[in-house]
Amino acid sequence: MPVPLRILGIDPGLGATGWGVIEIAGSKLVHLANGTVVSSSKLTLAQRLVEIEAGLLDVLDRHAPDAAAVEQAFVARDVAAALKLGQARAVALLVVARAGLPVAEYAPNRIKKSVVGAGHAAKAQIGLMVEMLLPGAKPATEHAADALAIAICHAHSGGADERIAAALLRAGASR
Repeated sequence: MPVPLRILGIDPGLGATGWGVIEIAGSKLVHLANGTVVSSSKLTLAQRLVEIEAGLLDVLDRHAPDAAAVEQAFVARDVAAALKLGQARAVALLVVARAGLPVAEYAPNRIKKSVVGAGHAAKAQIGLMVEMLLPGAKPATEHAADALAIAICHAHSGGADERIAAALLRAGASR
């Protein structure tokens, strides 16, 4: 029986950062949890980034993933919005890297193609496919659905290095 790999997918955003945790054993995908870290628009930028950090640290503590995958930022027309997204992305990358997790990054089109089969799929299509690929998953927000799609993309991309590291970690922990 293959050693399961627990993957955390993160869809970074300043107002809402989606997260999803799945497990893959062989070719079987299992939904474990998902949610959204919301930051208050009434706070300063720095305080909002702290809220995102605290939310993601809580996810790491509760779900102990073996690897993480984060969506790459796409270039937007609104420079200020792109900068804020970049800052939220940096917090997500920092949190998982500090936790010692291997971190993969995927372009939005690659995630869509991996989950839906088309690189320009609509949000509704992504949500439906996530629910089909992960029976029992009912993401409450599109951000959580996107995060699960990111985790699925990582699972479909292989992750052999993480599987080996997870197996070694578990073997050492059981001694």
